[in-house]
Amino acid sequence: MLELLNALPSAIAQGLIWGIMAIGLYITYKVLDFADLTVDGSITTGACVCAVLITNGVNVWVCLLVAFLAGALAGLITGVFHTLMGIPPILSGILTQLMLWSINLKIMSSRANVAVSGRTLPVLITSLDVPIAIVIVLAFTAAIIALLYFFFGTEMGCALRATGSNEKMANAQGINVKWNKILGLMLANGLVALSGALLAQYQGFADINMGRGAIVIGLAAIIIGQTIISLFTQNFAFKLFGCALGGVCYYLVYQFVIWLGLDTDLLKLLSAIVVAVFLAIPYLKKQYFSRPKKSKATVGNEPPEAPPQEDAAEGGQINA
Repeated sequence: MLELLNALPSAIAQGLIWGIMAIGLYITYKVLDFADLTVDGSITTGACVCAVLITNGVNVWVCLLVAFLAGALAGLITGVFHTLMGIPPILSGILTQLMLWSINLKIMSSRANVAVSGRTLPVLITSLDVPIAIVIVLAFTAAIIALLYFFFGTEMGCALRATGSNEKMANAQGINVKWNKILGLMLANGLVALSGALLAQYQGFADINMGRGAIVIGLAAIIIGQTIISLFTQNFAFKLFGCALGGVCYYLVYQFVIWLGLDTDLLKLLSAIVVAVFLAIPYLKKQYFSRPKKSKATVGNEPPEAPPQEDAAEGGQINA
């Protein structure tokens, strides 16, 4: 039990970092209604860019900014594939993800990984000091949520939300839906790459395979977080916070599974099952646990009840 308690702070730190990634994924998955698989590549891009720049002596804040821009560029490529070339969303993300594999290798000079030692390099967060890492990532998360809450309250942000809610209606209202899709993808993948940059610093390296299965972790964080937050409020800021909370819950469960001594090779299988279960809950609840409601049209068209026999007979005598 002591071993589990000692591992919890590290799980919280990693969960918050992946929570930033989940916030980015929330923009495409929930707000924009776009099935984007670019994230498996863009999170690695952010990590690779940050690691290479830090090892070359670039200021860590500049590294984070460049990582965000690199992720935004990946989102731009996906957006161009979809909006200008007519490629379906899923295939657009897969194509960009495939391209990023080669690009990430070239960023790291054809190496599979790059070390970012917190002992010798001026990193922002490191697993060598977990409490400070938690505080810094919490500050990042709060700042991102505040900025996104403000942005989605602006005219541009409302147009982006309208595009995801009803694309045809948004287009009819004069909103440039193609531009809004590209903007949403750029913003989302920029945040994903930012989380990758923080993750590379925290774990001490960037690896070409670190983004594999990121979409599953992000979806798990979103679904778990939204399930919890929806019990209390529907506020948009709290929904964004729920993504970070879901990331923490996911990694706490992850750490608990490891502590139980289960085969670590089965962790991805467990993640997929958890996501499938939480995705199925709304459907199963609607299908088997909710009563069908009568529509107003049905209620209005119901035939009037027949009067009691005695009243009908009396009515007949009077009419006679």
